[in-house]
Formats: sequence, C-alpha cells, structure tokens
Amino acid sequence: MSDIVRHVRLPLCITDPHQADNPIVFVNPAFSELTGYDAHEVVGQNCRFLQGPDTTSDSIQNVRGIIKKRSVDTVEIVNYRKDGTKFLNALQIGPILDEDGELLYHFGSQLDVTEKRALERKARELADEELFHRLRNVVNVMSVITRMTSKQQESVADFGQKITERLAALSTVHFSSSNRSSGVIGLAELTRSIVAAYAPIGELQIAINGPEVNLAPSLASPVSLALHELATNAVKYGSLGVEDGNVDVSWRLATEDNAKRVQLEWRETGGPEPKYSGRTGGTGIVKKIIEAAGGTLDLDWRGSGLVATLSVPVD
Repeated sequence: MSDIVRHVRLPLCITDPHQADNPIVFVNPAFSELTGYDAHEVVGQNCRFLQGPDTTSDSIQNVRGIIKKRSVDTVEIVNYRKDGTKFLNALQIGPILDEDGELLYHFGSQLDVTEKRALERKARELADEELFHRLRNVVNVMSVITRMTSKQQESVADFGQKITERLAALSTVHFSSSNRSSGVIGLAELTRSIVAAYAPIGELQIAINGPEVNLAPSLASPVSLALHELATNAVKYGSLGVEDGNVDVSWRLATEDNAKRVQLEWRETGGPEPKYSGRTGGTGIVKKIIEAAGGTLDLDWRGSGLVATLSVPVD
C-alpha cells in the first residue's frame, strides 16, 4: 500500500491511532511538496503541528468528530506550511480497516483550495457590487418618476394608475435582465416585450428592426421607460389607438465624438393628427431620465404622426 500512496499526486498522510497521540507514520512526496516538510520532520508528530493562529476551533472539533465516528468526510481547515504561509486545506479524513473491519490507521488527504475559495469570494463580491449598483439605479429612477409624476396628476387615483404603469415597465426590464448571467439585455427583446403589450389590434401594428445591441442595466431602465411612455401615448393619442395605425421602431449604431451610440427612431403613421399639447407630460419626465444617462430624446410632431429619436451611449 505504501508504494501506491507514495506515487499518488494527491498529498496524503497516514496516522496510527494505536500509538499515543495518533502520530503520523507515513507521508507521500506530494504532502512534502504542499507543506514544505520532509517526511523525517513530520513522522511521529500529531497533525496539529500544521495548525496556526487562524485555524478555527470549529474546524478542529469537526476533525476530531470525524475521527471519533470513523467516518469519511471533508473539513476545510486553515493549515500552515513550514515557511509560515497559510493555506485553506480541504482535508478528507477516513479510517483504514482490515479484513475484519478493525481499525488499522487513519488517512488524511490534503487539497489546497485557497485560490479556488478566493475566486469564489471575489465572484460573490462582484455580484453583490453589481446588484447594489443596479438597485441604486432603480431607486434613483423610481425617485424621479414618483416625484415628477406626483406633480402632474390631479387626483390620487390618476397618480396611482400612472405610477403603477411606469414602475411596471421598469419591473419588466429588470426581471428580464436579472435572469441573464451577464446582466445585459438585448434592445430588440426589450423593445418587443414592452411595445407589443400596447398593441390592442395585435403585433402586426408594430415593426421592429435594427442590429443586435446589448444594453447594460444602467441604460436598460431609462430606455424601457422611454419605450413605455411612447407606447402609452401612442395608444391614448396616436397610431396604436386606431385599427389602421402603425409604429415602426428602428435603430442603428453610430459614432459621435469618438463615442459609440445607438440611435433609435420611433415613427407613427396612420393615426389621428398629433397634438403637441396633449403629449408632453410623461415624455418630459422620461427626457430628464434619458439625459441623466447621457442620452437625448427628441420629439417631432409631424402631420403624419409622431417621430421620436432616442440616442444613448453604448459600450
């Protein structure tokens, strides 16, 4: 058996529970490579010499419990090399039994998981940071929406209905982006998910065209609100409120001042003649939100219908 474990690449040690203090009786070269201790330095010692200031009492108790139960299990424990550097050891412990089931030795295999756990911790920290950033964006947008909507609604009922609609649009985009590991959302999918819901005659009223563009969460919120506001007004005052009305939504990528931007055009046709005075309230709110994100929203009320141009930066 010693010949087998000697050549195993996984660090291993064997202890003898029949001797006082359960000392190490064998280590393989991989153990020496991991810990820095040669075999003659550790044979005869209990494994506790690998412990140090950051080794927790809980992990020590877990090791003792596994040995006492003669079970096979793994404990993550902070150990120290000969040079004093510490590492997180995924220590697997188990009994070695004879043919009659009697205990002969204990084995311990070591695996340095320091880097693995550090990467996992960093990934969690980045995820938490991204979540905080996204929540902060949502809160900021909601604050603006609530404040400005309250100034424009004459009754509590109107305010409640309007704020519910706008926050629902915000919820739609964040639900979609939160189900993606990258956090980004495609502009085409975002546009369809919001605008299609406002086509009472059916999706045939809406044409959506443009290259593949992914929006970061910080841009998805204002763009979704802009589309929601345009669609809402199109139902109430424009092309989506009549059977023959249509909306064409298209976009292209452009470069302005050495920065890449996406330029989206919302074009309504077939609807009633637009009235400027009846379509400024909600879009005024959205324009401020778009501008805060580094974009612009321009509205052109033509005789054939509203033409809105949205421009936002993209990475």
